[in-house]
This record gives sequence, C-alpha cells and structure tokens, in this order.
Amino acid sequence: MKIDWKRKLTSRKWWLAVTGLISGLIVIITGNQNIANTVSGAVMTAASVVAYTLAEGFADAANITEEEEKKDVK
Repeated sequence: MKIDWKRKLTSRKWWLAVTGLISGLIVIITGNQNIANTVSGAVMTAASVVAYTLAEGFADAANITEEEEKKDVK
C-alpha cells in the first residue's frame, strides 16, 4: 500500500489528528493544559503554512507541465 503524502500533508483532518495526538501526550506527560493548548495552536499554524505551500507548489508544477505539453503540440 502506497501512502499519498501529497494528499496527507495538505489534509486538515490529518493535521488535526496529529495536533490531537501531540496535545494528548503533552497533557499526559506534563499535566498542563495551557502548554498543550499553546503547542496545539503552534502546530496548527505551522501546518496551515506547510499545507498551503505544498498545495501551491503542486499546483504550480502541474501548470508548468501543462504549459510544456502545449508547447510540444505546437
């Protein structure tokens, strides 16, 4: 089974699951909900930037490929 990392890394559901796991572990280890909330917010902020950047990169790569194919046809 091959994992589609492009789809996973741009999925909000996946990032929420990761954030939930990290938050839960922080609460279990430290017992401090405030730290868990802060780290969760930081992870979701970073995840938004990563997902946006990857999605735009994949879209740009697809557009370049389409433009090259149009040039080859002419």
